[in-house]
Amino acid sequence: METYRVNNEGYYGEFGGAYIPEILHRCVEELRQAYLQVLDNADFQQEFNALLRDYVGRPSPLYLARRLSAKYGCRIYLKREDLNHTGAHKINNAIGQVLLARRMGKRRIIAETGAGQHGVATATVCALMGMECIVYMGKTDVERQHVNVERMKMLGAEVRPVTSGNMTLKDATNEAIRDWCCHPEDTYYVIGSTVGPHPYPDMVARLQSVISKEIRQQLLQHEGRDYPDYLMACVGGGSNAAGTIYHYLDDERVHIVLAEAGGKGIHSGLSAATIQLGRLGIIHGAKTLVMQDEDGQILDPYSISAGLDYPGIGPMHANLAAKKRATVLAINDDEAIRAAYELTRLEGIIPALESAHALGALEKMRFRPQDIVVLTVSGRGDKDIATYLANAPR
Repeated sequence: METYRVNNEGYYGEFGGAYIPEILHRCVEELRQAYLQVLDNADFQQEFNALLRDYVGRPSPLYLARRLSAKYGCRIYLKREDLNHTGAHKINNAIGQVLLARRMGKRRIIAETGAGQHGVATATVCALMGMECIVYMGKTDVERQHVNVERMKMLGAEVRPVTSGNMTLKDATNEAIRDWCCHPEDTYYVIGSTVGPHPYPDMVARLQSVISKEIRQQLLQHEGRDYPDYLMACVGGGSNAAGTIYHYLDDERVHIVLAEAGGKGIHSGLSAATIQLGRLGIIHGAKTLVMQDEDGQILDPYSISAGLDYPGIGPMHANLAAKKRATVLAINDDEAIRAAYELTRLEGIIPALESAHALGALEKMRFRPQDIVVLTVSGRGDKDIATYLANAPR
């Protein structure tokens, strides 16, 4: 049977691998040799799981959204990653990677961030563990996610605004990689999503897989079976989606629905719908689908949501789309805003703009009354209140 997990060479089908400059070869190779040894180690697992329980507040609830379910004619459960400490799923991965960095003898942590949640999560864990933390963030995102920037600073991190390109997530990632090239000895790069050279996509997916592990246990309690008919999540780089689907990748009974950022429309020139618009290319060390022009120059993506504003996609998700294991829907800005207001009014939950894209996919689906749908609310919406107010549905 075909598996949709990574192979020994770091590929998901034709996607993945490690395409890196010579200067980073040793760093990436050191990480590749260490990560499985450490992640599978009983002491690591004990410390990681204790922090997820006592510090993050896991398991996050699986909540039956009755009014939302009534509207869409099925049983919709929300996986409440917004209730984690720091307000998103990003903390799961940050704890795991900083624990790994410490075991590898690294003292200086760098990270990139778009919406700021990964930056906040990394800064939080570095404060907890007494590590130096530098976060690269595009100047555009610094302005639209001001509160998260201040949170990072309060936690002791240095936030470095990036002014190259269109000053968003892609450009922040470029700068973080440059920093890593200059400080390979003592620096560990905490990548926030299932992107980058192998082993990052697999490592981040494994650390986030606590989400699907809990979904299994919680569905068994709620419904008497451990799998849903549909799993739904938003994808930018793809870490919350990878965590949501990880334990169900090879279970064909489960339909996977991924929502990417359509921006102003996929043919508007202002979009981040990479799976729909991308072609095979290399970005940030991995072969995947990339938004690019005829000359192979990477195009600037656009989304109202800072966390989905990326011109690539994790290789796991590129493969799921190529093999038709996942249905991918482009949700535009207006649809996402409308869906966020709908959840807020029906269930009293204000979702992150990223998660609102997954919610926006509900109206494009046709469910049966007996269908069980699990949708991951990857983060909470406080960071996006200004955007919501400026774009409130008329």
